[in-house]
Amino acid sequence: MPYHIKPHMKKMTTPPPPPPHTSSLLLLSLLLAAASVIHGTAAAEDLIKKTCKALAKEDSNVQYGFCAAALAAAPASGCATLRGLTSISIRLIRYNVTDTRCRIKQMLRDKRAPRRDRYAELCLRDCLEMYSGAVSDAKAAMREYNSGRLAEASVHLSAVLDAASTCEDGFEERRGEASPLKKRNNDTFQLSAMALTLVHDLQTAQLKH
Repeated sequence: MPYHIKPHMKKMTTPPPPPPHTSSLLLLSLLLAAASVIHGTAAAEDLIKKTCKALAKEDSNVQYGFCAAALAAAPASGCATLRGLTSISIRLIRYNVTDTRCRIKQMLRDKRAPRRDRYAELCLRDCLEMYSGAVSDAKAAMREYNSGRLAEASVHLSAVLDAASTCEDGFEERRGEASPLKKRNNDTFQLSAMALTLVHDLQTAQLKH
């Protein structure tokens, strides 16, 4: 008769609860950590709101809602200072112009798209050239800003703003011509206006000190 060997089952035991004093300290630490995170997040949101209100007041090209949404959605904005928000705004410009340049290239290569007339085609090609330059200017603006050369950073940011504006103007020069880049141009323009105003304010603060 075969033997059936029962496996040795290890008895499960519940670990003893921590001493009341240790448990209280742990709970207090968790509460303090949570309060710190909540306070930090609230402070960052408050800074973004104050900054965007000031920017919208200083520059009519900046809309408060766009500014607040753009900065709040950016990584690391939750713990950024004013200098950090300026850096984030320049980084957002770089992402935007890089993506827009890519989109224009796709539009020009897309054989399935409705046929464009010669004028619209030339406008898109002009915009591609402008946004290629804007990518270089956005990178240069970040380098200059990180090096503390705020005046030089402003020059490159102004160039990006002009590129978006000129691209959009090209379509508007012909009556009834719809710009397929209207939203992208507007976003680039507003982000550039935000960054320019922030850099200018930092320059002003430096001169006061």
